[in-house]
Amino acid sequence: MRVHLTLNGRPTELDVAPSDLLLDVLRDRLGLTGGKRSCDVQVCGACTVLVDGGPVSSCTYLAAEAHGRQVMTIEGFRETPAFDQIADAFARHAALQCGFCTTALVLTTHALLEEGELTDEASIRHGLSGNLCRCTGYRAILEAVADLAGAEASA
Repeated sequence: MRVHLTLNGRPTELDVAPSDLLLDVLRDRLGLTGGKRSCDVQVCGACTVLVDGGPVSSCTYLAAEAHGRQVMTIEGFRETPAFDQIADAFARHAALQCGFCTTALVLTTHALLEEGELTDEASIRHGLSGNLCRCTGYRAILEAVADLAGAEASA
């Protein structure tokens, strides 16, 4: 089937099988490897991309479902002014280590900031609950996101 979408701000057309997962199409066919395969069941968030501005688990999202939608990967988001602000906050708060989960956390943070959903530590914890990090612990991540949101993270 032919899928038409806007990928990282550019009109894109491609043929996909009905069972092709968005993650596989992005990584294997388009070379956009920022999203990572990890759990394959929507638990860890490592494969997160934005579809129409909202975070989705691309490991379970069919590529055909992206027809007519706007898809943003970390590679595309890296080219936006919002990326620098989030990357700076994560760096200042040492909110990353190996980087496996970082792209998903950055994209999810952006979506939540755009929605105005981050008002306090509880809302930040809730908003990021679909993203697992195995390296840093969450304190630094919470502090970075709270800094961006103008909220307070308790110590």
